[in-house]
Amino acid sequence: MKILSDSKVGFDPISLIVDGKRVFPMMGEMHFSRYPHQYWEEELCKMKAGGIDIVSLYVIWIHHEEIHGDFDFSGDRNLRLFLETVKKCGLYAILRIGPWAHGEARNGGFPDWLLKDSVDNGYEVRTDAPRYLEHVRKFYEKTFEQAKGLLIKDDGPVIGVQIENEYGHCGGKNGEEGEQHMRTLLAMAKEIGFEVPIYTATGWGGAVTGGMIPVMGGYCEAPWDQRTTEIEPSGNYIFTRERNDHNIGSDHGLGDGITFDMNKFPFLTAELGGGLQVTKHRRPIATGLDTAAMTMTKLGSGANLLGYYMYHGGTNPEGKLTTLQETKETGYPNDLPVLSYDFNAPLREYGQMEDTYRQVRLLASFIHDFGSDLCDMTYVEQPGNPLKPDNFEDLRSAVRCKERVLPNGEKVKSGYLFVNNYQRRYTMADHKDTTLKAYDEDGKSILASFDSRDVVNGDFFFYPFNMPLGDKAVITTDATPVCRIADFDGNGHDAYIFYKDSEKEPSLSVKGDLDGNKVVFITREEAVHGSKVTINGKEHFVISSGDVVTNADGKPELYFEVSDNETKHTVFKAFPELRVTQGGFDTLKKDDEVFTVYKSKNSYENKAAALLTKDEQDGVLKASLKVTDMPSGRNEMLLSIDYEGDTAQMYLNDRMIADSFYTGQKWEVGLKRFCGNEVAEFGCEISVDPLKEDTKLYLQEWPKMTDGKACRINGVHLIAQFKTEI
Repeated sequence: MKILSDSKVGFDPISLIVDGKRVFPMMGEMHFSRYPHQYWEEELCKMKAGGIDIVSLYVIWIHHEEIHGDFDFSGDRNLRLFLETVKKCGLYAILRIGPWAHGEARNGGFPDWLLKDSVDNGYEVRTDAPRYLEHVRKFYEKTFEQAKGLLIKDDGPVIGVQIENEYGHCGGKNGEEGEQHMRTLLAMAKEIGFEVPIYTATGWGGAVTGGMIPVMGGYCEAPWDQRTTEIEPSGNYIFTRERNDHNIGSDHGLGDGITFDMNKFPFLTAELGGGLQVTKHRRPIATGLDTAAMTMTKLGSGANLLGYYMYHGGTNPEGKLTTLQETKETGYPNDLPVLSYDFNAPLREYGQMEDTYRQVRLLASFIHDFGSDLCDMTYVEQPGNPLKPDNFEDLRSAVRCKERVLPNGEKVKSGYLFVNNYQRRYTMADHKDTTLKAYDEDGKSILASFDSRDVVNGDFFFYPFNMPLGDKAVITTDATPVCRIADFDGNGHDAYIFYKDSEKEPSLSVKGDLDGNKVVFITREEAVHGSKVTINGKEHFVISSGDVVTNADGKPELYFEVSDNETKHTVFKAFPELRVTQGGFDTLKKDDEVFTVYKSKNSYENKAAALLTKDEQDGVLKASLKVTDMPSGRNEMLLSIDYEGDTAQMYLNDRMIADSFYTGQKWEVGLKRFCGNEVAEFGCEISVDPLKEDTKLYLQEWPKMTDGKACRINGVHLIAQFKTEI
């Protein structure tokens, strides 16, 4: 997706349109004020390598004006520097300027002084009350000072602005009064100078949009739900024309559906849960497969922008007057960690690239190469597709397709059959020896039929039919498209990579002439660990247990991890064969007829050791940790703490630097922001609060109880992250 300062950007009921062409962007949320500014560039490059085109970001009012009139846009709060870095990394931005954000921030992002002022002067926030609007105007003006000259019209990265958040759903006014307030805020933003081609508003749960483009959401669970039991299966794993997620913000009251005409706006998402932020009372774990299956279901249901909240986790900044997380004490429904906003996101609190990152990257690879063509493929409901998420028996399917004229003049329907047999935390029925068929709108005409296969619990995939390969052929295959590698042979021919998700070899039906273009089948595991990378000006598909990130200077770097007491060479394989590497790798062999394997000449060693001394004080576990022998040349050192308890905190020089709500996962803390990468030693204090067996709390798996409680550290591991240019 390329947007220039003079580009014509608009939309129709189908998709966003740039310079007359349909575009399908990938968007991910990152909060600059929740991440150290010295690492923004690296993290934004990771986002781009993960397939993100647009960075969405809240400007959280309380982070910038905690004290009335004392605006702070310095350090990690430096919005201007962040936007400049977004541009440097080749990304675009959508500013979510509030004034109310939510974002699990204190007061939803409102400063305490604003709420006190509203009480003292008898007005209601989030209305057209003149005094409230005066405060909002000042905040908008200060925000614009940061963004001035960085809008797309100025050749900057900012292509859009979101006004308010969940307005009319989580607070605010409904009906015409609410619509008018949204129009008031939009007019104010424009008057101040926020002139951008795209204005959005969240559209779920009865929120009002003021005529702006509505953006939708969907989460695989609801950690804000006040129950502490297993909850109903999420409707976000069902193919449907319904765009609304009734669970979002259900802690603030269930919405009444949607307030806009779906026939006038494209189906765009801004808040697909890239993970879940745990609360004190409810701590579900979102996995990579949870997010991938949900995303594919939205794709099959007609979405033409995939936007993730959060895509990058973070850490709440320190407040000048109070802590800055959402709490029940401030009248909000949930208690959250003081610091951690990890979110189990694709990129986690310390920039860790984990399975969700790779799962989303896989879908993004498809979108980047085939998304524009997908945009005007309409959603076709399939016979037998269930519309209730508690139906675990019937196979869920959808079709997106359009008419296409082949080179020989023949008209065919071209598109994709989407199949989902995945429902988070529930078991779906197996469907043995099933012949999958794509049906047209009449529910009878068969557009495509695929070889019989078993569709078992947990499967989800999509198959193309009459998909163009080059200019002279279309194909139908029971494998899922990944990406296209341009000019793989140096003679102008392209390679199309697909993954198979079963043991049997995919079938391939070709209409026309492949004309030198190539079809490559890999496994789903290889696809998840693979990415398209430009190396020395040429496209390659690289598969590795690590992750390739192209830095802001255009150099691809392989990130990889070495566990404690481990020495290893890093290995990757590439197609087509690299013309040249940077000298740090030996060419081993052809792994098969397609991929060439490369092994680093240097070995990487991690001899880091952790010495832990523990003591119990008044039922709380206190521990001192000493880390030694951290390797030089590392990019990050991750401290992985296997603890069991209710909550945990880490202190450095009596200052809390990290915290955790127990979920059953290892607690990972990146050390470079605290001690850099040059020192060999690090020390800190850790405190673990006991989890009692009668605690009202939802956990997917409870730890073993001893004398009615769990409060222990089982072990500490040190994981060194390195990177090397390829």
